Amino acid sequence: MNTSITSSRKAVLDGLADELLAATVSLVPVAPLRDRLQGMTLSDSYDVQNSQLEQHLANGRVLAGRKVGLTSVAMQRQLGVDSPDFGFFFEDMVHHDGARIPASTFIQPKVEPEFGFVLKESLQGPGITLEQAAAAIGAIYPAIEIIDSRITDWDIKLVDTVADNASCGAIAVGTTPLDIDPADLQDVTCSLVIDGEVTGTGTGADVMGNPVAPLAWLANVLGEQGVALEAGQLVLPGSFTAAMPVVTDSTATADFGPLGSLTIHFTD
Repeated sequence: MNTSITSSRKAVLDGLADELLAATVSLVPVAPLRDRLQGMTLSDSYDVQNSQLEQHLANGRVLAGRKVGLTSVAMQRQLGVDSPDFGFFFEDMVHHDGARIPASTFIQPKVEPEFGFVLKESLQGPGITLEQAAAAIGAIYPAIEIIDSRITDWDIKLVDTVADNASCGAIAVGTTPLDIDPADLQDVTCSLVIDGEVTGTGTGADVMGNPVAPLAWLANVLGEQGVALEAGQLVLPGSFTAAMPVVTDSTATADFGPLGSLTIHFTD
């Protein structure tokens, strides 16, 4: 292998990570990454993502959990992929029911209704089964992921969103668990409500057939890298519906019907 080419490529990847870190602070998006590194691969993108994770941790931020994205067939078709992706979030990115969140802290936010799994035991792949993943779930909460893109105008392909931490902006999670058995999650219905209007409804089966499947997938992918999902961490397995944009004065609710709900408000 030509080490000069390898070094040059690494320098470009490190530069892209620095651009995304800067965009997170400045809220000025950057041009699509795929146009600036010939033949950019998924592995390249996760290298960019991980570089940002390491820098955030070195700066004292505390990892709160992980999110899985692209778990619906529709979203996978949109980006031309056949598997999910994943990202991370920190404790200072987690909000709760009734939170008032400044819309100005994001570039181009959208919201997605999800489950929030709090793990009662660690999961270390590879080889994690659906049954093992379900058994590791300690509590299930209503959740909303606020997705945001540091890429201009949401002009993304898979390599762009993966490098950009799977387009994660923030997380909102309820304070009261949903009274539901992990074995029954595929039958749960959830609606996304924006300013009183239902914008989409889905079932757990829309999340990779079973919302536990993304958890097992994530544990196995991370396990291949020697990384475990730790007890106490929060994992969001993917959205019930299409993401919807929000602006200042928007109110968003993840409505699980009789099981409960979660509402957040966007302010100036």
